[in-house]
Amino acid sequence: MVYYLIMCRSLTYAQRIVHTLDRAGINAWLIRSPASVSPSGCSYSVKIAQQNLSKALTVLNRTQLPYLGIYVGSPAQGYQEVEL
Repeated sequence: MVYYLIMCRSLTYAQRIVHTLDRAGINAWLIRSPASVSPSGCSYSVKIAQQNLSKALTVLNRTQLPYLGIYVGSPAQGYQEVEL
């Protein structure tokens, strides 16, 4: 299954994004960022389903919560950064 990762600079920001998306009716999960997308190895990401990306970005832009990048992929296929 393909999904999106919204990479955050800290656990606190990732938690805020999960909470905000949940309140907007978007299922979101907090995970440690995979090593392939986090060179420092200590960032967190918010995982969302493919069909929720547009709505999630609308919510995040409205609330101005910062994030480092968005990646698409799966553990089996790897991840690629999405240019928006």
